Amino acid sequence: MAQRNPDRGGPLGGGSAGREALSGGAGGREAPGARAAGLEALGAGAPGGGVPSGGAEDLARYLRAQATDFLRALRRHRESGVEDAPAPAMALRRTARRISGTLHTFRPLLDASWSDELRTELAWLSGTLAREHAYAERLERLLTALQRLAGSTAPVPAQASASPTGQLTVGAAKAGALLDRQLTLARTRAHSTALQALGSSRFHAVADGVAVLASDVPLRKDASAHRLAPFAADVEARLTDAVRALPLVRAGHPYNAEALVHGLSSDTAPESQDAPWHQVRLLLRLHRYAQEALGVRDFDPHLVAASHALDRHRDAAEAAAAASSAARTPRIAPATAYALGVLHADQRHEVEASRFAFKGAWQRAGSASAVSLS
Repeated sequence: MAQRNPDRGGPLGGGSAGREALSGGAGGREAPGARAAGLEALGAGAPGGGVPSGGAEDLARYLRAQATDFLRALRRHRESGVEDAPAPAMALRRTARRISGTLHTFRPLLDASWSDELRTELAWLSGTLAREHAYAERLERLLTALQRLAGSTAPVPAQASASPTGQLTVGAAKAGALLDRQLTLARTRAHSTALQALGSSRFHAVADGVAVLASDVPLRKDASAHRLAPFAADVEARLTDAVRALPLVRAGHPYNAEALVHGLSSDTAPESQDAPWHQVRLLLRLHRYAQEALGVRDFDPHLVAASHALDRHRDAAEAAAAASSAARTPRIAPATAYALGVLHADQRHEVEASRFAFKGAWQRAGSASAVSLS
């Protein structure tokens, strides 16, 4: 990892995000300093009212705490057996995301080359560890949906080789078996990749970098002269702008088939209409991490609900893509392809339902903030 340079003393706003945060942002938006109260407009209140502004020492304290949690999770992962490994791996991912997001938001206060390198490596680690869990959850989601659509009480894969009876169709059984084979294989490969990553020199370098962070946060020399609130407000403004660009009017009508129409395209690439929603999900996560660095402990429950809705949106979109990919398997039976098509449509409707749920939660958060500020 890049070593800390304690004598680095260039201008604080070296990055574009830093320049916007300190000079008033781009596109004619008001200065983030004037928007500090806007953090409360997103429902992120602090105990006792108001929004804590924080300083460089608060940022260093938060990063040290997250780095300590990372090292603790790493020790548990090394001490745990194979069957107990998912819990510490999830803790590693969680702390890696928080450190990476915080380094991104408050980059102008930190040594740029060091934080950029560590942030990139933590993103790699988090993504690598997430794949196995994602494939397992995707398979469970799709098989549960197939079971529901087939009107069966028996697990779909277990019926794949037997003669289907009752309401369980041949197509659903074979579709479940196909998805089970494909996603189990993908999960196995992801598991092997994660094990290789955790034993690699690249991961050891990441762990060394986090160990350094646990004791010595490389703040810039002039970081103590600045507050954290303007940088958190910049994330809040980006989140607000991204939500404003979403088609929330269409999302105000549940199951309006907007996602389904786009999902029926023959394009094998992920649906481009999902990308803005995924971006909002990431920005909402950054917003939450920024609030944690500021000292906020009680995140608005409406925003938590909005975040969960976007998580479900992501999961449903990826499950629909998996069903669509399975349907393109050569030489599958028409009944199997039909079952996968119905499954794809079902998951795209779940996408629509998640958008509707997000819209309601987001508006309730805004309404609650308006009442609290009046």
